[in-house]
Amino acid sequence: MAGKPFTGGCLCGHIRYQANGKPSDATHCHCELCRRSSGAAFVSWATFRSADFAFTKGKPARFDSSEIAVRQFCPNCGTQLTFQFHRSPQSIDITLASMDDPGEITPQDHIWTKRQLPWIKLADELPRHAESRSSEED
Repeated sequence: MAGKPFTGGCLCGHIRYQANGKPSDATHCHCELCRRSSGAAFVSWATFRSADFAFTKGKPARFDSSEIAVRQFCPNCGTQLTFQFHRSPQSIDITLASMDDPGEITPQDHIWTKRQLPWIKLADELPRHAESRSSEED
C-alpha cells in the first residue's frame, strides 16, 4: 500500500475516514438511488478494497438503500460517504466529493446514463454506459 492515503469526511467534521492503496472504478453514477440519496444530479465514486478503508473518527449511520446495497453517511449532517454491495464486502465505494482533495482521483466514465437527468449536458467525452458496467448492479 504505497503512496499517500486518501482522507476525507463529512461536512460537519463528525466523521473522518482514510483509504489506502490504489482506487479502481472511479465513475460518475446517474442512477436514481444515487441521485435521491445525495440530492445531487449524479454522484462520483471510487472503489477501494474494504481492507484498505477505515473510519478514523466517529461512527457513520447505515442505510440499506436497496436490497442489494448499503450506504453510510454522517448521522449529524447527512453527508453521504460510502456505498457497498452486500454481495461484494471486499470492496467499498467512497464519494469523491467527501475527500479532502477530491481532485486526486479522476472518474473514467459515466454509468446509468439512461437515468441521467435531461437537463444535464456533459461535454467531458468520457465513455458512457446506459446501465452499469457488466459486473455491477443498480
